[in-house]
Amino acid sequence: MTEPQGSEERQPVTPADAPGIDEMMDDAIAGVIAEEELAAAAVEGDVSQAQLALAELTNDLQRLQAEYANYRRRVDRDRDLIRENAVGGVLTQLLSLLDDVDRARQHGELEGAFKTVGESLEATLTKLGLEPFGATDEAFDPMVHEALTTESRDDITEPTVISVYQSGYRFAGRVLRPARVAVAGTD
Repeated sequence: MTEPQGSEERQPVTPADAPGIDEMMDDAIAGVIAEEELAAAAVEGDVSQAQLALAELTNDLQRLQAEYANYRRRVDRDRDLIRENAVGGVLTQLLSLLDDVDRARQHGELEGAFKTVGESLEATLTKLGLEPFGATDEAFDPMVHEALTTESRDDITEPTVISVYQSGYRFAGRVLRPARVAVAGTD
């Protein structure tokens, strides 16, 4: 009788029995290592790209913050300039009223309630920043004085205001109206 097939005992396969298995294992291990290295390189590339993107966004944010700060300063400066121009325009319109109050005071007609109103008006305009100028015996300055008359005198070394016909006014560092004066000087 013949022995049945399949009754042979199976023996485990060893690397010696299967040529090329070592190479297949080495190739598989090398493939896994290569995939892990590629994944690590991709993560490192992503990190470096993320760092570059972060640096770029940080620069953009800093630039926008600087632009916003400059915008705020410009808006504040423009707002102040608009306010100064508006107040200066109103003050310029009130100068003739101040001239009337001054003339009434010089003629002794500023008494009682009118005196109080005149002083209150002058105090309020001073609080707003209106500065009168143009007094006798001050040096003549053509930037702030308008010479209506001149006379020659030997006792004066430089041109000097000897009489003020109309006071000048200054607001926020600029002349709203020059003082109209008489000037004495040497020949």
